[in-house]
Amino acid sequence: MIEIKMPRLSDTMEEGAIASWHKHPGDRIEIGDVLVEIETDKATMDYEAYEAGTLSEILVSEGATVTIGTPIAVLDNGKDSGPASAPASAPASAPASASAVTTTPAPASPVTVVAPARAVPAPVNKVVEPQHSGSDGVFASPLVRKLARDHDLDLSRVRGTGPGGRIIRADLSDLLAEAPTPAPSRAVTRPVIATGPIVDEKRSSQEVVVTKARRIIARRLSESAQSIPHFYVTAVADAHVLMEMRTDLNKQAEAKGLTKISVNDLIIRASALALREHPEVNASYLGDDSSVMLVHNRINIGVAVASKHGLVVPVIVDADVKTVAELGVEAKFLATQASGKGLSIDQMSGGTFTISNLGMFGVEEFTAIINPPEGAILAVGATTREPVVVGDEIVARYRVRFTLSADHRIIDGALAAQFLRTLTSLIEHPWRIVATEG
Repeated sequence: MIEIKMPRLSDTMEEGAIASWHKHPGDRIEIGDVLVEIETDKATMDYEAYEAGTLSEILVSEGATVTIGTPIAVLDNGKDSGPASAPASAPASAPASASAVTTTPAPASPVTVVAPARAVPAPVNKVVEPQHSGSDGVFASPLVRKLARDHDLDLSRVRGTGPGGRIIRADLSDLLAEAPTPAPSRAVTRPVIATGPIVDEKRSSQEVVVTKARRIIARRLSESAQSIPHFYVTAVADAHVLMEMRTDLNKQAEAKGLTKISVNDLIIRASALALREHPEVNASYLGDDSSVMLVHNRINIGVAVASKHGLVVPVIVDADVKTVAELGVEAKFLATQASGKGLSIDQMSGGTFTISNLGMFGVEEFTAIINPPEGAILAVGATTREPVVVGDEIVARYRVRFTLSADHRIIDGALAAQFLRTLTSLIEHPWRIVATEG
């Protein structure tokens, strides 16, 4: 018998939640079979068996959260030697490496400096509803059963498309469309974003289930805003030459069948070069009582991506030694992975600086919350044409605004201003961005 324990799947993970069991007691397990999906503080990952046997017992049910090292299941490998099964509430008694399963994240890049544990706000890989079977033998998630009670639905009519044939929210679309819904007090048509019962008639409020990933985002952002003394510095750059250069570069790329570059790709590259010139911004502080700060020799830039599954921050490693074209290809690939819930823990770890760009939504200027343990984050607005005084004339020029949120414990106003001055100069003289590549 082998106890399968909750593993440590990320550098900041302290506990994990069982999202979905793929195997059930009595099932035969082969090496490499996916046993369970586990939600961490950064992602939901498949957990694979590295030893064959029979799943004897599940100790932690779907939806439950336990600390690292807690037994979650028992595997019968045909040998009697091994610990007896323990209850789900048992404390961690062995490191995660003693578990009978393992994950297969992407290999980590070699590290040249010691970096602190990185808490990325709300990074997720998958968001999976907890699922279970009731006394009626129907396998369905708790949300599905709640909807069935609220709308008097017959789940026996539903064919489940979730793991193991379980019924998930999407399987109820047809039945919910047929079910009567409470009418509002006034004949007003509004978009419906929730499916729970009305809990406040006057406001017509409905409960919306908050996923574990969203709860993690909330906790991380609250901790950052409350524990880090943020200050903000905004600069405006003339991006007219940059936009003209980008047009020329993209014409050449199109002629060669290469991927076009975006303004964000150029800003990532410019920020990496500015961090190379001001390494104290590429730093982390370990806490208010720490006698040292960490200045990172590698420039790993996180790019905030707002996917439908939540906020994730994939990281481009060694951004300062990659060309704009390489950055563009990698950024697009990571964004695609984020949309498809395919990011690994390794792809979301090790960042030293983050860029959040809302320019594509028409936002001109905003402030962002720092991703601990990083020391700063850059908020980038839209690149728009504005009337500008040039000499004695008023002309239309492209301009972009960006705001640096900095940790005042390790970055002072003068350093933040110097960083933005360098970044502004690079954007206003954009050939320096590509001329110094590599």
